[in-house]
Amino acid sequence: MPTIVVEVMPKAELLDPQGKAVLGALTRLGQSQFSSVRVGKRFELTVDGEVTDAVLAEVATLADEMLSNSVIEDVVGIHVEETPAGPASVISAAGASA
Repeated sequence: MPTIVVEVMPKAELLDPQGKAVLGALTRLGQSQFSSVRVGKRFELTVDGEVTDAVLAEVATLADEMLSNSVIEDVVGIHVEETPAGPASVISAAGASA
């Protein structure tokens, strides 16, 4: 069964306290090559049947209206994972195929 993955990140202009905490932990562990960390969310929606353009459009709407808080977050990616070894198609946050 295909899975649609929705990726949500905090808006770039906002502080990311979780990212700062992870960066601090990395630095304490001696990983000083990283200058920034941003922490986001990943949603996996398993689809019964075929993933059509209509299903993807519905997921894009759900991502904007329910899965993300548009005041503080951006939907940065929506893509389809057919199977672990199968092909994947990627849709940008704007909905265009990449």
